[in-house]
Amino acid sequence: MPSPQIQHVVAAAIFNSAGEVLLALRPPKAHQGGLWEFPGGKVEAGEDIQRALAREMYEELGITVEAARPLIRVRHDYADKSVLLDVWRVDAFAGQLHGREGQQIEWVAPKHLLERAYPAANWPIVTAARLPPLYLITPEPRSETDDFLRALEQSLRTGIRLVQLRAKTLAGDDYKCLAEQSLRLCRNYQAQLMLNAPPHLAQELGADGVHLDSTRLMTLDERPLGRELWVAASCHNATELAHACRIGVDFAVVSPVLKTTSHPGAQTLGWTGLHALTEQATVPVYALGGMTPGHLPQAWAHGAQGIAAIGALWGNDGN
Repeated sequence: MPSPQIQHVVAAAIFNSAGEVLLALRPPKAHQGGLWEFPGGKVEAGEDIQRALAREMYEELGITVEAARPLIRVRHDYADKSVLLDVWRVDAFAGQLHGREGQQIEWVAPKHLLERAYPAANWPIVTAARLPPLYLITPEPRSETDDFLRALEQSLRTGIRLVQLRAKTLAGDDYKCLAEQSLRLCRNYQAQLMLNAPPHLAQELGADGVHLDSTRLMTLDERPLGRELWVAASCHNATELAHACRIGVDFAVVSPVLKTTSHPGAQTLGWTGLHALTEQATVPVYALGGMTPGHLPQAWAHGAQGIAAIGALWGNDGN
């Protein structure tokens, strides 16, 4: 539980069947008035989070929550107060949704969320609402390019919508060529492609962003790209994660959470270590290391956006 000096707030990213997210406009006279927000309110003393979520959704919107899961927890310090936002993703509800307190509400497609103005504490929620639960990291290309692209397409067919092209064995024009081919394929499936490469290459090739390995991350003093592109980072400890948050990355990948066959002797964070880092983070975090889609509920329960993986998400055509 947060200390008494921190205002504990429960909020919801409510999604409809079209994949749109509900926003509410704060009253002009309220704290941070005139800005859009994710609906919610204060957690009462001794109140369970899920009970608080259910109460707030009924009081504000007249709905009963039927399916919800943790999305992100983030602390933010304003000049006049500190808040801890406990945010849940709501995917099913009953009742006629409306602004019971007279507030303006609106359904917004995730790709248009960046066009609104929010209280500063809401920006990590905006990012989390735009990110999928699965993050595919490609394996090193070890065969013909056609085989690599065929496996990538099989992954995209299963619903993967966020991909990191990690090909450390390729350099220069070889990496650029594979990146261009991968980008065309991702575009066919409305998926986003991150390049694990120098940041300028993402801009040059028109990719969706850059993924910084921990070495590159620690050499940077500021965010390397504008807000129109994603910036992600690999982190293995609290120091790296704090630095990633400080320079303004959009999301981080934390590893290794569980043991992997590729690094059987490596020290792991475990679920407890993952949770400690997600509580520290001010951005969404993916869990990496021994992860499969079956681990998603545990990852969510320990504060993660979802899971990142190579083998468990690669080249699976669903058969």
